[in-house]
Amino acid sequence: MTKRSLGQRLLSAPYLVWAILFSVIPLGMVAFYALTDESGSFTTENLMQVTEYSGVFLRSIGYSLIATLICLVLAYPMARSLSRSKASAQKVMVMLIMLPMWMSLLLRTYALMNIISDNGIINSFLTTLGLEPLRMINTPGAVIFGMVYNYLPYMIIPIYTVMLKIERSTIEAAQDLGCNSLAVLGKVILPLSLPGVASGLTMVFVPSVSTFYISQKLGGGKFDLIGDTIERQFMTAYDYHLGAAISLVLMVLILLCMGIMNQFTDDDATGGVLM
Repeated sequence: MTKRSLGQRLLSAPYLVWAILFSVIPLGMVAFYALTDESGSFTTENLMQVTEYSGVFLRSIGYSLIATLICLVLAYPMARSLSRSKASAQKVMVMLIMLPMWMSLLLRTYALMNIISDNGIINSFLTTLGLEPLRMINTPGAVIFGMVYNYLPYMIIPIYTVMLKIERSTIEAAQDLGCNSLAVLGKVILPLSLPGVASGLTMVFVPSVSTFYISQKLGGGKFDLIGDTIERQFMTAYDYHLGAAISLVLMVLILLCMGIMNQFTDDDATGGVLM
């Protein structure tokens, strides 16, 4: 391995400065507040208090896992169909998939509220047909639906990117060896698409488990998630040390998730998890 030249080091300097200012230092501050008290003395009391929110952690993880699995079930056949389409159709479909992501998450969530609220579009349509309106808003299903609605593109794109690179000759070779469509899917396409699946699982689960705005608006504040608890500690209770301790535990949980998902990828896999 050759040593990097001075020019290469200078080119990487802005990234290193950015990483230190906006990643290393903020994470260090979180760890510092989590492990100190008001006087600045070292303590583990804040971390011990996190156990009081075990129910919130379990709810957040449960909702996020359900949303992630739903996204996977919806995204995999969509990505497969998209990768087999004509190039012109792929460009249009990818643009349509990414189009909602150009809009703020807040606006998308407000739009979803207008659709599923008691007086929203769906219930207005049902009432017009003489049917009873459905209770959709302020329910756990609404929170999970909001996660799926907002983060589904993060599952589709990585899987589609990996499937797009599966050579047609590989599939034809499997068919020549006697594999039917189901066997090709299970023995060829699925194993080769695992890096994209792992990346999509991480990209959906991580923002879902840490979200707070979706649960507040679609859950009516009735179903606290860990993001809501952290926000409350910083913005309402002003207990920065406890809020930092909860954030630290969540950060460790996310890093563990990313580490596990990285076991299903390799360095050369396009669409794999990035750390």
